[in-house]
Amino acid sequence: MSALAPVAVALDGPDLATITAWAGAAGPYVSTMKVGLETFLRDGDASVEAVRAAARGRDVFLDLKLHDIPNTVAGAARSVAHLRPAFLTVHATGGSAMVRAAVEELPDTLVTAVTVLTSLSEADLAEVGLLGPSLDAVRRLAVLAVAAGARAIVCSPQEVAAVRAEVGDAAVLITPGVRPAGTALGDQSRVATPEQAFADGADLLVIGRPITAAPDVAAAAAAIARGLAHR
Repeated sequence: MSALAPVAVALDGPDLATITAWAGAAGPYVSTMKVGLETFLRDGDASVEAVRAAARGRDVFLDLKLHDIPNTVAGAARSVAHLRPAFLTVHATGGSAMVRAAVEELPDTLVTAVTVLTSLSEADLAEVGLLGPSLDAVRRLAVLAVAAGARAIVCSPQEVAAVRAEVGDAAVLITPGVRPAGTALGDQSRVATPEQAFADGADLLVIGRPITAAPDVAAAAAAIARGLAHR
């Protein structure tokens, strides 16, 4: 393939050997590899280094979802700066000062603000006291984060068009909760197909189990990439 699909493969697996194999299999077809909290806490720096090497130098999305006081988040951002992640996630609900603290420590990384987790339903938002509906909450948090310097936003496919209308081209819009037609939803509540997510304004899709749980990881990644090439 001449062009890489704008997909971040979520590498959440039982051990470093498994996720490295997934990265090597999917690497020829996608732009980005996402190393999440489970993997990073278990394998540390080695997870980023191994994934980057196996995936032929693809971008690394370090998905730690930092959420703490600004000084602590600044220190956490400094602690991963040497890994040169293309993306690093923080929770937008940490507030403007917290987002800004991460941005100031990582000027060469797209600090990525997570708005509302795609696993949360409207009932879940009400339970934790986050003023909804989810669309309004996501829009508010996206605007707050971009004003604080975040250059990427995570939102569900169902909110991406509204967020694009709010922030314009000021941020890369990243959508988890993407499922090819006919695949299981898993623990995701607010989902869409890859084609629909892009049609609504997404820039990068996070796709995990539809690729990594497939019998042939390379074939699954290639099939998704082919589908997106004709969107």
